[in-house]
Amino acid sequence: MSDETRPVAGGARTAAVIPAAGRGVRLGPGAPKALRALNGTPMLIHAVRAMAASRAVSLVVVVAPPEGAAEVKSLLADHALPERTDFLVVPGGDTRQESVKLGLDALPDGIDIVLVHDAARPLVPVDTVDAVIEAVRDGAPAVVPALPLADTVKEVVPSTDGSPEPVVATPARARLRAVQTPQGFDHATLVRAHETVTDDVTDDASMVEKLGAQVVLVPGHEEAFKVTRPLDLVLAEAVLARRRANDGF
Repeated sequence: MSDETRPVAGGARTAAVIPAAGRGVRLGPGAPKALRALNGTPMLIHAVRAMAASRAVSLVVVVAPPEGAAEVKSLLADHALPERTDFLVVPGGDTRQESVKLGLDALPDGIDIVLVHDAARPLVPVDTVDAVIEAVRDGAPAVVPALPLADTVKEVVPSTDGSPEPVVATPARARLRAVQTPQGFDHATLVRAHETVTDDVTDDASMVEKLGAQVVLVPGHEEAFKVTRPLDLVLAEAVLARRRANDGF
């Protein structure tokens, strides 16, 4: 691993940015969420390997906790990662939006496609990563993997004191999707979104929407779920155990 990128055979021009500066309070006290162990390996390492598994990804930029960049660099150095991919660690900001922007600022010239991936989605399959990249290559300015909803969704008046919440509406489930990552973007479009949109948003695709650019969805995958609560860790361990059984290791 180095702080400088080297030329990549075949002229690959896709980079992945992984914001990993959050604390993950819903998983309880302890290490930042991205550094929690999953099958003995930090979730962040699983997420980095998931991006680097795509042969199209030539660079992975990890945006670390502001005071933890050295620790994350050591973490990457201590784990086996694909030699064909370069890795860069930069300190993050106070918000996810700031951290992604700092990751974008660290990209070298010549990057055409940028993936933004949650460190808390460590098990996304490479086929999903490749599908997102391919859709951007085909001309979409922003691409998001997504799944249909299994549950009926209610819009409510939120309660702050635990009292029952009045239902306002029941959106048509067939028109709704649960979005995942990596989200893929034309590099220039994503940079423009971060330079233009100052609203507090929950994902980068929302920023591109605010520019008026088209965001399209590709099929997501059930294993690309977000590890947010302790039960998610149990499910992630089960997925890894099934993969080990199927792959014979």
